[in-house]
Amino acid sequence: MWNYNTPGIPDEKFERRENVPITKEEVRTIQICKARLKAGQTVYDIGCGSGSISIESSLQIGSSGKVLAIDYNKNAIDLTKKNIEKFNLTNVSVIFGNAKEKISELEDADVIFIGGTGGDTKEIVELSQKKLKSGGRIVIGIILIETLYSVLQILNKLNFEAVDLTQVTISKSRKTSTGTMMLARNPITIISASKA
Repeated sequence: MWNYNTPGIPDEKFERRENVPITKEEVRTIQICKARLKAGQTVYDIGCGSGSISIESSLQIGSSGKVLAIDYNKNAIDLTKKNIEKFNLTNVSVIFGNAKEKISELEDADVIFIGGTGGDTKEIVELSQKKLKSGGRIVIGIILIETLYSVLQILNKLNFEAVDLTQVTISKSRKTSTGTMMLARNPITIISASKA
């Protein structure tokens, strides 16, 4: 399905539903790079949505690693399962439920992605820190300024190292009747950091 070593599977390759979010291709690529994935790692994808981060991570860590995809939205869980099947992956487990309740039950992780959290990002970062191995990476995609502020505060409080902020605004081309125009998407801030 995806015969390349690089991240960046085009969005149209994924099964989609209108009410289930997807981390867009270009943003996903940056997030995967910021995670510094290696073969054999254990990865959480919290707020997995369509499963695009789970799929990309799975391909990067190989069959010796595992991805734990978590979402509280039943439609997201069903869609992630469809995408796992579509890409013929065997190293992704899908967990239905509230991440705040499920994280404590999971094995320790090398990398944790945090996406759509329904406004609980700060609490999920706190819980994730306890499950992240020493030197492990956390990567958080943020849209709201208020969430950005609260996450920076908690990362500082928890003594994360090498905190990096990258804000991206992507424009994509679209054909019109008279030519091609560029349409801007919402800016996304990607925070990445390492556990001390």
